[in-house]
Amino acid sequence: MDDHKQENEELKIPDVLPLLPVRDVVVYPYMILPLFVGREISINAVDQALSKDRLIFLATQKEIGDEDPTPEGIYPVGTVAMIMRMLKLPDGRVKILVQGLAKGRITSFVESKPYYSVAIERVVEPTPPEDSLEVEALMRAVKEQLTKIVSLGKPVSPEVLVIVENMQEPGSLADLVASNIGLKVEEAQKLLEIIDPVERLQRVNELLSKEHELLDMQAKIQTAAKEEMGKSQREYFLREQLRAIQQELGETDARSEEIMELRKAIEQAKMPPPVEKEALKQLGRLEQMHPEAAEAGMLRTYLDWMVELPWSTSTRDILDIKRARNILDEDHYYLDKIKERILEFLAVRKLRKKMKGPILCFVGPPGVGKTSLGKSIARALGRKFVRISLGGVRDEAEIRGHRRTYVGALPGRIIQGLKQAGSNNPVFMLDELDKLGADFRGDPSSALLEVLDPEQNHMFSDHYINLPFNLSNVMFIATANQYDTIPGPLLDRMEMINLSGYTEEEKLEIAKRYLIPRQTKENGITGKHISFTDDALRTIIAKYTREAGLRNLEREIGSVCRKVARKIAEGEKKLYRITPATVAKYLGPAKYLREVEMEHNDVGVVTGLAWTPVGGEVLFVEATIMKGKGGLTLTGHLGDVMKESVQAALSYIRSKAQELHLPEDFLAGVDIHVHVPAGAIPKDGPSAGITMATALVSALTRVPVRKDVAMTGEITLRGKVLPIGGLKEKMLAAIRAGITTIVIPEQNVKDLDEVPKPILKKVTVVSAKVIDDVLKVALESYPPPPPAAAEGKPAAKARTAPRRGIAAPTKATAAGAKG
Repeated sequence: MDDHKQENEELKIPDVLPLLPVRDVVVYPYMILPLFVGREISINAVDQALSKDRLIFLATQKEIGDEDPTPEGIYPVGTVAMIMRMLKLPDGRVKILVQGLAKGRITSFVESKPYYSVAIERVVEPTPPEDSLEVEALMRAVKEQLTKIVSLGKPVSPEVLVIVENMQEPGSLADLVASNIGLKVEEAQKLLEIIDPVERLQRVNELLSKEHELLDMQAKIQTAAKEEMGKSQREYFLREQLRAIQQELGETDARSEEIMELRKAIEQAKMPPPVEKEALKQLGRLEQMHPEAAEAGMLRTYLDWMVELPWSTSTRDILDIKRARNILDEDHYYLDKIKERILEFLAVRKLRKKMKGPILCFVGPPGVGKTSLGKSIARALGRKFVRISLGGVRDEAEIRGHRRTYVGALPGRIIQGLKQAGSNNPVFMLDELDKLGADFRGDPSSALLEVLDPEQNHMFSDHYINLPFNLSNVMFIATANQYDTIPGPLLDRMEMINLSGYTEEEKLEIAKRYLIPRQTKENGITGKHISFTDDALRTIIAKYTREAGLRNLEREIGSVCRKVARKIAEGEKKLYRITPATVAKYLGPAKYLREVEMEHNDVGVVTGLAWTPVGGEVLFVEATIMKGKGGLTLTGHLGDVMKESVQAALSYIRSKAQELHLPEDFLAGVDIHVHVPAGAIPKDGPSAGITMATALVSALTRVPVRKDVAMTGEITLRGKVLPIGGLKEKMLAAIRAGITTIVIPEQNVKDLDEVPKPILKKVTVVSAKVIDDVLKVALESYPPPPPAAAEGKPAAKARTAPRRGIAAPTKATAAGAKG
């Protein structure tokens, strides 16, 4: 150490030195190490040092990956070093061997090109007190700590240990130990910047204590692992011995083979640790049982289910959004809202790898493509597809499974579906969710609450498996025809997406793209044998089907294809062109005729709009007046709410008798009969309120109702028109029936954004705030003429009802008219 002090005194360090920024290492005084220099600025600094006194300043840069460090990115405290050797490598790099001489601090950067040149000041350390017991004890503690961590496996060369044992200067001891125990760059730099040698040695002692604790813990872990491995090897050795003994004795070894196969299958199933522990426990029980015991068969079946479930097996999502969009467009026309939702899921999955699977519920009439959409989603995501039908399921065990104590017990449909898929992240379709039932065996919808809750389903427990299974990676899709029969708590757990019916143009496009190719293929013919004109398809859509979906349309197209297939099979090979004129030849007379084509404007007959689970429907309300005693008769299988709507409408008319030019006692000598045709079909709901009121006003005032007008809305006693639901479905039904003007409540104007623009272009939409707004549009003249005008004199205030494309002249109407 005295030699070092003497060298430090004799060492002359220039005020300005070339700087070599080093990465991933901190150089201490008296430390000798090789460095690879590759950056141009660093090679220039080495050349400059070699051309003078071979001295260079080594400072560590803060970011390892920084290829062009700035002065702010270099630690100011570093080491003055001597370049002892230099070797140029074939790849252009330079290898140098340097020895640290003294500690220094950068005071300023003199030059930055072609290399960093820095002004430095030498850091002079204070001299520790001589013969200090504290310093001697600290040095001895450091040496002992170093010996201990070497004994625990820390790689330190024997030469360093010998040098450390003979060192008497605390600062040099701290530097030497710090440079050989593999400190992180930040920790090593902090140590270099401590000027006081005793304080630096204390910090080294703390770091050695921490390292000793880590190595001690690591040794314990390794020892425990070796002991566990030794136990497993011992068990394996004993089992092999037992097997050899059994073979020598000629005993059958089939059961041992079975147990070994099950054990191997459990290990390969990659179950979560608690699940694997339980499986091995049950395997141990099976191993101890007699093969013919009743419980042995049950346990074997249970273990088979355990090893076949995809605990850790999953398919990789294809996160190509453009490809997914193309697949969804290929399989389904329109349905933009659903396609956007799936693409949003893909986009989020691409940005955030771990996310809970969404739980979507498609609600819409039959035949609109809810189930087939699930298959397309699975294909777009690259996932397996599983479908279970919940229609008519009344037993909770269908969802959760049976306890293993029951004879013939099995897991529920959820676990069965996952086994069928072979992955823990399929697209899982729960079809016909609204058809679930409940009886003395439990409520399946309540069992689904855990399945369809993203906060709970990562620990789903099936009664049969009786262990938690993670369902959070599954993408659940439910389908239903209506909301009403789905329990509220279940409804709350899902994201509802409505699929309304299709317009005539959409049906036409879908028929051309999907239905005709599918039916021609299924019936063994091709496009060379049959072709449909657009007008022929429109005829089939309008006059042979009346539905929100596409099932009947596909059946009718299939019927035409079968008849053509028969002719071709009989030898009449040619191209059969289906036109509107030839449709009846294949399908018979038209099944549906548009009512507006059959009737004229009539008194007391109003076209209403209704919503049903299978789509919208046109509803006719008839009212007639006859001599009587003021009675009110309601027929047509009407529900209580609908009957109340008639009574509310009649009360409103009585309150407005004077404005309608009706005598105050107009009910005294007459009976009113309100009838809704299709009397065998139950009807209920408040949305026919304004339809009832219009029919009654027309019947009482003898003013005909326009047959090209349809309406929907609830009425109050004060004549206000309240909002309704199912607007899009009702508008589609009106268009199918040839209606040109639709009256809707003013508060439903906002819902027109959900209605496709082609639909709005076909009709005039009139918004109504009060019943007067409805009557102005629906009646041929309103206000109705007084009795004198009815006898032949003109009414002063009578006016012509608006024609197609002209909304009623109110502010509400102007806001509601679209297209």
